[in-house]
Amino acid sequence: MIGTDDATSGENLAIMSSVVHLGAAPPLLGLVIRPDSVDRHTLRNIRSSGCYTINHVASDYFKAAHQTAARYPDEVSEFDAVGLTPQRLSDFAAPFVAEAPIKIGLELRQEIPIELNGTHFIIGEVVHLFVGDSLVSDQGDLDLEKAGVVALSGLDRYYRTEFIDKFPYAKPT
Repeated sequence: MIGTDDATSGENLAIMSSVVHLGAAPPLLGLVIRPDSVDRHTLRNIRSSGCYTINHVASDYFKAAHQTAARYPDEVSEFDAVGLTPQRLSDFAAPFVAEAPIKIGLELRQEIPIELNGTHFIIGEVVHLFVGDSLVSDQGDLDLEKAGVVALSGLDRYYRTEFIDKFPYAKPT
């Protein structure tokens, strides 16, 4: 879920399935936002504030997370509408989701309009990462299964994560 805030409209929360890792130095994540043929509160808020959060969705509240996709009026906070809790951490301007086991704070670095379909590719730099110590192994691996997060495919299909295996860095044989 993407958490944003705007001085005039307040807190906003929206579930999105199009997030991609772009690099580690600097740590960048890409986010695809649908065309702004209607008012996209998330896009508007990211543009105006320059920051946003990405919050992993856990299996115990994925139905509420899904409901954040509804088109609520501008004056209605999706946090309030679906019963999730906004959380302010490290004086960051955008709200995190208190219930989320993994929380990422990002600053907008670039917006790329995709003319082919009217979508927007938002590139953010990770400036905050909040993960419970129990979810990180001694080797620094993040345990998504233990976190209870779900995966979203498309607009409406949710899946549980299950660890299968870990491999060393691939090299030619």
